[in-house]
Amino acid sequence: MGDISDNSIEGYVESVIFQNEENGYCVITMSVNLAELTCVGTLPGISQGMYISCKGKYVQHPVYGEQFSVESFTVKEPHSREAFLRFVSSGIIPGIRKKNGQKIADRFGDDSYRIMLEEPETLAKEIKGISLNQAYGFQKSLIDNRQINDALIFLQGMGIGNVLAKKIYAFYGEDMYTVLKENPYRLTEDIENVGFKTADEYVRRSGLKVSLENRVRAACLYALERGVADGHCYLPADVLKERTEEFIGSSLNEFDSILADLSVESRLTARLSEDGEIRVYLPAYFNMEQNVAVRLGEIDRARKPEPAGLKGLDEKIRCVEEETGIELDAKQKEAVINAMEGGVLVITGGPGTGKTTVINSIIRVFSDMGLDIKLAAPTGRASKRMSEACGMEACTIHRLLGYSPYGAGEDEPAYMKFEYNDDNRLEGDVVIIDEMSMVDLWLMNALMNALNTGTRLILVGDSNQLPSVGAGNVLGDILDSGCFKSVCLEKIFRQAQSSDIVVNAHKINKGEKVDLDAESKDFLFIKRDEPDKIISAMYTLVMEKLPDYVGASVNDIQVLTPSRTSKTGVERLNRILQELINPPGADKRERQVRDNIFRVGDKVMQIKNDYDLEWVRIFEDGMRERGTGVYNGDIGVITGINEFAETLKVIFDDQREVEYDFDILEELELAYAITIHKAQGSEYPAVVIPMYPAPKMLMNRKLLYTAVTRARKCVCMVGIKDCFEQMEENIFESQRYSALSEAIRQNNT
Repeated sequence: MGDISDNSIEGYVESVIFQNEENGYCVITMSVNLAELTCVGTLPGISQGMYISCKGKYVQHPVYGEQFSVESFTVKEPHSREAFLRFVSSGIIPGIRKKNGQKIADRFGDDSYRIMLEEPETLAKEIKGISLNQAYGFQKSLIDNRQINDALIFLQGMGIGNVLAKKIYAFYGEDMYTVLKENPYRLTEDIENVGFKTADEYVRRSGLKVSLENRVRAACLYALERGVADGHCYLPADVLKERTEEFIGSSLNEFDSILADLSVESRLTARLSEDGEIRVYLPAYFNMEQNVAVRLGEIDRARKPEPAGLKGLDEKIRCVEEETGIELDAKQKEAVINAMEGGVLVITGGPGTGKTTVINSIIRVFSDMGLDIKLAAPTGRASKRMSEACGMEACTIHRLLGYSPYGAGEDEPAYMKFEYNDDNRLEGDVVIIDEMSMVDLWLMNALMNALNTGTRLILVGDSNQLPSVGAGNVLGDILDSGCFKSVCLEKIFRQAQSSDIVVNAHKINKGEKVDLDAESKDFLFIKRDEPDKIISAMYTLVMEKLPDYVGASVNDIQVLTPSRTSKTGVERLNRILQELINPPGADKRERQVRDNIFRVGDKVMQIKNDYDLEWVRIFEDGMRERGTGVYNGDIGVITGINEFAETLKVIFDDQREVEYDFDILEELELAYAITIHKAQGSEYPAVVIPMYPAPKMLMNRKLLYTAVTRARKCVCMVGIKDCFEQMEENIFESQRYSALSEAIRQNNT
């Protein structure tokens, strides 16, 4: 054992009590001069059995007493018999048994580690039970282990967390040092989740010298990636230049030549628009726009005559009206006829305008003809609503296309992960997609690849709702192109006219004044001026007033808010509502993840698509259905936390049960309150909306309209009337750079 001084210690790692895989922070116990000492600090790659030398200082923890705070450390190779035995028993070298480790130590003593590292032939020759191949394998493990530890310590010095450091080393191997020296911005190209700002910070911390050209190239590509994250399919060249200059902090004179180089290397695609604008794309998004445009045209032009022809269509519509007891108006009949006559049809309309009636009528007519009809929507919630409204199974678009996270290799394009694609087309005569405003370019491209040219495609949505979270403005662009038949349903039917939710939603959309003082059973405004009073009133509504009023559980009532960070934003609301609705208790396990506490009984939401997550659904008869995939916006309740297994269990609204490992809990967040954006495609018995100042870009008409139309039975707004009026009057909408409409016109005229 080494001696203890004021700032250095040496000893064996007896146990690893806690280890954060992301940043390498650990709590370990070390055996130092026959005494056990707790050490804390950043120790990437540490494991039980290692012999390490640490520099740092002693600190006094208020609860756990004396500890050694590690500032730096090195791993010592085991050059004694005892150290070697501890080393091999730690499991660092895969495949070596304790018995064989003992044999090696007995034969070679203090020279055991050197023999294993430098003379594998001697090891195989003199130790019975170890083959030459095994000995070479042990040697490779020692070399790899040494290199990995060195790499982790090096990358940690650049401020790179443990998980990312392992990814970097796994990708580059020993070439990592050359790559980082010559062009550290290659990390942004090769390593997932490393953006320009992250790489730039690593460069700053490490003091590496890099060329301006490499930095500009990385910033330019990052600007395009950020554009996609903001919903854009491309950026105009002048906008891209401005954003690149913002990232690097200086003006650029050679930007055009860098764009040209990146274009030659196929890192980006630049195209001239009809009005002379230079549009710069990431190549995948240009290709997707073109493909969607071409495939829509092919499907629309492939008009196969139906067996019964169109002559008896009026009679078929009359039969549907008699069966359902619903008389279709002229626009609804037009939609049914267009569904029969064309390959692509778009049906739009706000709440209460009869979209569901039209879909059901189309389904009945096509069913009578014996056609195979498939229904789908972008989210699980939306597909469930579609199933209930249409009386037949609907599924998510991902499920319709047979998404599998294992369907493609790492180097293959993401759309190849769908079972149905351009090599294996989906069988079916008619595909009806609901909630089209939520469908982004990537998902639309996957759908287009999967459909047979003879399939009829019917797209249904509300073009006045918010556009998709992902890149593109698919529904709006298809309508703007003017190349396909479309029917806009505008008439509010009698049964919907009694709903102030429906009537006022249409007023909001048209910019007409809504009387917030009028008596209403389903559209209520409660005046409150201060944030805490607003939240208190909202809590009373959620917990006491609304559940019985709308016949729903507390968890079915949803708070929707425009922003995340205002005084009535998601983050503050969730902290307060959690403490009020699901306070701590001796019988409730908890798990802290950064600034959030997850507690058994909490309402939570998945905040990113995770196609790999496994789920099981257990039916009343004991049968089980298994699958993979939990999607952005899915809401459920935490039913269990297992500290020993490090898992957290959630049951989602559709009864899928999912077990999360602790290391992916950042995919969840509390959902007592959610943003209006996250509520797209969902419907709740009642929604509660705070009306309090937030950033102007969020206080707009489209956001208000989307929020109000999420409620089925009751909308309750709480706050300041002026905020409602500001939202209704503000027609500001962020421009989306999308050229799908132009691509459609160019390919179909």
